[in-house]
Parts: sequence; C-alpha cells; structure tokens
Amino acid sequence: MAMNKIIDRNGFVSIFNTENGDYYRSGILDAKGKDTGIDGFVSEFPQLLDIGIMGHCKHGLSGKCAEAGVECYQSGGTIVQDNMPAHIYEKLIKQCEGRTFQVALGGRGDPDEHEDFEKILYTTRKYGIVPNITTSGYGITEKKAEIIKKYCGAAAVSYYKTPYMQRAISMLSQRGVTTNLHYVLGNHNIGEAIELLNGNLKVEGIDRIIFLLHKPIGMGSKERVLKRENPRVKEFFRLLSNSETVEKTGFDSCLVPAILDFCPEIAPESFDACESGRFSAYIDSKARLSPCSFDKDSEILIDLNKYAIEEAWNSAELEDFRKRFLYGCGSCEKRSLCMGGCPICPEINLCSGYTK
Repeated sequence: MAMNKIIDRNGFVSIFNTENGDYYRSGILDAKGKDTGIDGFVSEFPQLLDIGIMGHCKHGLSGKCAEAGVECYQSGGTIVQDNMPAHIYEKLIKQCEGRTFQVALGGRGDPDEHEDFEKILYTTRKYGIVPNITTSGYGITEKKAEIIKKYCGAAAVSYYKTPYMQRAISMLSQRGVTTNLHYVLGNHNIGEAIELLNGNLKVEGIDRIIFLLHKPIGMGSKERVLKRENPRVKEFFRLLSNSETVEKTGFDSCLVPAILDFCPEIAPESFDACESGRFSAYIDSKARLSPCSFDKDSEILIDLNKYAIEEAWNSAELEDFRKRFLYGCGSCEKRSLCMGGCPICPEINLCSGYTK
C-alpha cells in the first residue's frame, strides 16, 4: 500500500493513501508525540490544490451546459481565457513535491479538453502527486479514458443526465477507475437527490455520489440556493445519514454546518470544516492563487508568476482570510467543527444557529 506522510511543522501528521485516496490527519501532537485531540488549524503548505488548468469551455460556448440545465459557477459560457500552459503548470507543481498530496484539475471547462492533458497528468505524477479530475464527460474518448486510468487517482463525472455522462462513466469504471458522480444540490433538484438516495434513480458504474452545495457564484442563480425551510431538506439529510447510504455517498465541506445540525449519527471525525486557505487553495489558469475557486469577488489573487506558492500561502492576505474561520459563530458550541460555515457565501449556510 503506497502511503505519503507529511510531518507538518504546525504540530500534526497527515497521511495519504495514493492508491485509494484515504486521507488521515492527526490532532496536534504534544511533546511526547501523543495526539491531544485538538485539530490543527492550518498546514504549513497546501496539502490539496485545486488547479484550474482550463481558461475557457467549448461546451459552455456551444450551449451544452445550458442544455443540461447547468449553471456554471466559473461562467464558462461567457468568459474566454487561455488555458494554463504546460510549462507554467510544471513550474507550479514542482514547488509542491513532497508537500502536496493531490491536485484536483478543473477550471473553466473539462480538464480532459486541455491541449496538453496527458502531459499535465504525467507531470503531476512525476513529482509524486496524485491528479484527480472532474468532467462533464462530453469529450471523453477511449484514449482519454486510458490516460485517466494510467495517471489519475479518481475521476468525477458531473451529474448532467446526458448520454455522454453515462458513456464517460462506463468507459472509466470499466477500466477500474474510481469514478464518482458529482451532484450539485440546490433548491431546484433536492427532490431528485432524494430519489437517488432512495434508490429510485440508478446511475451504473459509480463508486459514490458526492453532493456539492449550489452557490450563487458565476452563472449560479440565487433561486437555486438551498433553503433550510424547504420541507425536503430534513428528509434529504435523514437519508444521507442512513448507515447504508453513508457507504455510497460523500459531501463537500460547504454542507458541514447542515450535517452537524441534521445528521448527529455521522461521526465528526469523518469530515472537516472548510479547508480553504487552511489546507487547500485554488490556482486559476493565469497562475493566480486564491483561497477557494468560489472566491470570485475576492481581492486575494496572488500572482504566482511573481511569488512562490509558499510565499502566497504565508501572505498577509491569506492570514486575514483565515481569521474569518477564527471568529465566525463565536458563541456556538459546534463552532470548532464547522468554524462558522462558508466565509465566502454566507447565504448557503444551512445551520439553524448561523450568525455572521
């Protein structure tokens, strides 16, 4: 079993299984190396990087996303920029050797449409880092599926309910690629999500359904923001916390406040609060670092053509961003588990006790 281990200078140990993606992080260790049970707040270097290698989306411009009812948070149908050059990618990833476990490749379009897709995956592995991708599946071919099998730890196919979605899942899963389904959960489709959890809707070939909370970012509308008062919300989380369902699902950290409120059966040790700017960061196609890919209105865009990733990670701008986690919902007894929820889109926080 291939395991990568990082002894972080901030007092904890992280371990990543490069074969199955399992990730473990200890609490702060005392002078004798004993786990105190106190969670580390920030790593010395991002352990996960979300890298937007795509600067534009052919499918968005052709209307494919709109046909599938998708509201792209990256505004893929309206913004056209150059993709990240392979040599810039290598310059960045080289800095991460021995310090970052995995990268999630994406951006404004499907990463498998990048002109140097295989080279980027090869380069990632060259420096001992596991690449993962998220795709609509539209451009996946047999050759690309083989490339993904060769280099990627896992692949996620977005829930577009299209023939090309199912085709991509089949091509990947038949090759033994761990293939997840990414479902963007909102007010408009929570009923369908319930049907999926009940087993009334089937998607063959997937390992897990990963629920991602809809945000009103980019082309994402406010109307789709999930509302706590929606009567189906409670039913969704009841099903999500079912012992059988837990083995087949996952969720992003944006859903943690709701998990704490609705799903006491799910052990807090199995999830973490938002890691943006604490354990992870986003790099866009222009090689600019920000805490999170959803932070579109932030002034935090640190140019990595001028600064090293470590300099950006330790910058005053990132330190100020982290303070939002330190002070959000200060009086709540669950604050240490969710740290006040999303610091970027407070309107998505589903906790009953949320306070700004």
